[in-house]
Amino acid sequence: MARAAVDLLGSRVKAGLVVGVESSPLPAPLEGIVGGHPMPSPASENAGSRALAIAEAAGPDEELLVLLSGGASALMAAPADGLTLDDKRRTTDTLLRAGADIHALNTVRKHLSRIKGGQLAASTSGRCRTLAISDVVGDDLSFIASGPTVPDPTRFEDALEVLRRFGGLDAHPVPVVAHLTRGAAGQLPETPKPGDPRLARAVSAVIGSRRDAMIGAADRAGALGYHVLVHDAPVVGEARTAAHSHLRYVEAAARAAERPLCVVSSGETTVHVRGSGRGGRNQEFALAAVDLPSSLGSVAAASIGTDGIDGPTDAAGAVVDSTTRDRARAGGLDPADFLRDNNAYAFFAALGDLVHTGPTGTNVGDLQVFLVA
Repeated sequence: MARAAVDLLGSRVKAGLVVGVESSPLPAPLEGIVGGHPMPSPASENAGSRALAIAEAAGPDEELLVLLSGGASALMAAPADGLTLDDKRRTTDTLLRAGADIHALNTVRKHLSRIKGGQLAASTSGRCRTLAISDVVGDDLSFIASGPTVPDPTRFEDALEVLRRFGGLDAHPVPVVAHLTRGAAGQLPETPKPGDPRLARAVSAVIGSRRDAMIGAADRAGALGYHVLVHDAPVVGEARTAAHSHLRYVEAAARAAERPLCVVSSGETTVHVRGSGRGGRNQEFALAAVDLPSSLGSVAAASIGTDGIDGPTDAAGAVVDSTTRDRARAGGLDPADFLRDNNAYAFFAALGDLVHTGPTGTNVGDLQVFLVA
């Protein structure tokens, strides 16, 4: 996105920052920082400070162009006064392990930050234009990358309630709980809300989402000769539960559909980590779907993160098919044991069924594809 902007705008670009999960060549005058994901790193904190400096330097007759994608909540961090990067990391880790979805997680992130929840746009005296690629179900700009350039409808009390729901207050860092408690008591300024005059010159639009990924997959499947069914309702909730309900949907839909059939869906699930294994929500979804309905005959299914990164692993997701159960049994692998330990990565690594794409350079949530022969 940044390279395209420079191609289009040329010398009108005075300064720019690109924050990503890996370095890549950038045209002048852009500078690059490799931030941390899914956990913010010290480089993420440097990126947050640099982004705020660029925004603050823009004059009233200039425009701050923000090209936003999912993942920026971790890649670009600026802890609120009195908080450390480690406070934010520990809070994020606890919430993720407790199964918090992106709306709950980003409600907290916005209230532990100096840049999220509209504060980046509020820091500039110039115009602000945001073009966002959405990884959030519903494409709510206030939650994509924690909404650094749009009004924030959530409040400190909402963030405190998230901590209560996911782990309880005692499970989170004392400085974080104290900060949110002070904010809820009105002792700290809230994030910019709808109608805040500091955001009067800020405009934003979503330019890509999970539906684009589904259209791309459906078009390719059709070109390969499949009859395609696109399931528009988002696949959300606990990954293992969502996998079972989605299997039932595919089984019912396939009864009346022509073959070969391709069912395409997308969304973003969560994982409540109770075990000590490794994996991500896509791998756990695939592992929970290992018992594919025998009524469908020969089936293959995959769940893939469109950014090429599934949880804290080097895989994008995993594939299961009608032979997975038998191959696992032959190898002495019990899928139920691996699921209990949240250890989908080890299960699929042993079978050679992990999907490795490397970082793709985009992020529009997760994509599920079922093929029925």
